[in-house]
Formats: sequence, C-alpha cells, structure tokens
Amino acid sequence: MKLSRVTTASVPSSSARDSSLVSRGIVVVGPSLVAFLVLIAIWQAVSAAGMVPANMLPSPTRILDAGWAERDALRRNTIPTLLATLAGFALSVTAAFLVATLLDFSGVLHRAVLPLLIISQTLPLIALAPLVVLWFGFGLLPKVLLVAFVTFFPMVVGLMRGFGSAEPEAEHLLHSMGASRWMVFRMIRLPASVPSFFSSLRISITYAVVGAIFAEYAGAVSGLGVYMQSAKNVFRTDLVLAAVLVSTVLTLALYGAVVIVERLFVPWLRIERSTGKRATR
Repeated sequence: MKLSRVTTASVPSSSARDSSLVSRGIVVVGPSLVAFLVLIAIWQAVSAAGMVPANMLPSPTRILDAGWAERDALRRNTIPTLLATLAGFALSVTAAFLVATLLDFSGVLHRAVLPLLIISQTLPLIALAPLVVLWFGFGLLPKVLLVAFVTFFPMVVGLMRGFGSAEPEAEHLLHSMGASRWMVFRMIRLPASVPSFFSSLRISITYAVVGAIFAEYAGAVSGLGVYMQSAKNVFRTDLVLAAVLVSTVLTLALYGAVVIVERLFVPWLRIERSTGKRATR
C-alpha cells in the first residue's frame, strides 16, 4: 500500500499535464503572437492617420472587409491552388524518396545525379514556369509539376542526410549477421532518416503554396495567382492582400498538418528534441 501511494503521488495528473502543455504553448507562441498584434496595430494606426495612401497600403480592417465581401470568389480560387499544392507535394514526396533511395544504394548514381540536382536549383522559376505552361497547357498538370520541382530538392537532401546519419556500428553488426543490404537499409538507414525527412517536409510545404501561386501567375484558368493578377489589373490592392492573407493561412494550415502527422506517427521525435534542448541548456 505504501508503494502504491508513492507511485500514485509521483505520477502527475492529467490536469497537471494539460496545464503544463498550455503553459508551454503560451511560452512558445506568446511572443510571436504579441509581436504580430503590435505590427497589425501599428499598420492600422498608420493607415487610419492617412500617412500612407489607402490605395497603396489599405488598413487591415479594410482588407478583411474586402476579403469577406469577396469570400465566394476567394473560396472558388483557393480550391484549385490547394489541389495543385497537394498533388504536387505528393508527387514530390514520392519522387524524392525513390531518387534518394537509388542514390543511397548506388555510389555511381550518387556521384552522377547529385550534381545535376544541384544545378537544377539554379534554374530561375520565373523562366521555367512559362515554359511548363507552354508545354503542358493551362490545366492542373503544369502547376503540379512546378510545385514538385520547387519542393523536390529539399526532401532529397533531407533524406540523403538522414540515410547518412545511421550508426555504422549497427550496420556492421547486421552485416556480420548475414543481413542483406536491403535489410540494413530497411532496419537501420530508413529509420535514421525520419527526423531529417520530417524537417525537410516542414521546409518544403512552405514552398509548395508559393510554387502553385507562381505557376498560376504564369498561366492558369483559376487559382489564387489568377485572382491576385486580376485584382492587380483593376488596382484593388485590398483584394490582392486579401488573397495573400488566404495563401498565408493555407500555408500555415498545411505546415500544421505536417506537424500533426509527425507527432502522430513518430511521437518519439518530440521527446528526443525536448530532451536535447534541455541537455544543451
């Protein structure tokens, strides 16, 4: 009975854990939220005082009013952008995993293909996007390809770095036990790549929406990029910024989805990162 009392007392209650999570979230998000609100307040005050022409920099309240008035058009144009983002990102993840795996298995391919991948990142998107539209038309495909192009390289690099972070001692142990190279890859190198893979996913998803919108600027039938261009042509700065706000919210939502997936499928990463932060302190 004494042991049970001690054990029960030493285990924190669910309410204590919840309050700890809330306080930790406030510490993490609080400063950024305060800075954002201060920036919005200054913006609103500058616009209300007439220090900047309203057609050049409309106030946040005017942007919200214009966005709400155009909510149906914004919703219709957000859906194609979201579809292109998700489809391009899925294609990029699949291609990046296949290419990184092939490069990890073959040193010859690694030396031959990696420089080409690096060179591909020097191609200006502003010149590539019109060519892709000319080749594949104004439909969904060119947007998907451009999103995949923008997000592909960070994931390949993240996966290859993760494969290389596997412990050599564990690999030698499996080799000594007669394990094949594929078995070593599946049991050692692939799990070792998970932290780097999710880090690259977080980086790439922030590029994905931008890539889709840029592709729509180059040529598309609908989407947030088309909407921004139309609003710019009629000098509606408030509607351009309303579309920018929608794209920002969309990017943050997709980033949050990646974080949720990471915490659901690999919850130990959060524990390792928090333990590492405490150790560095």
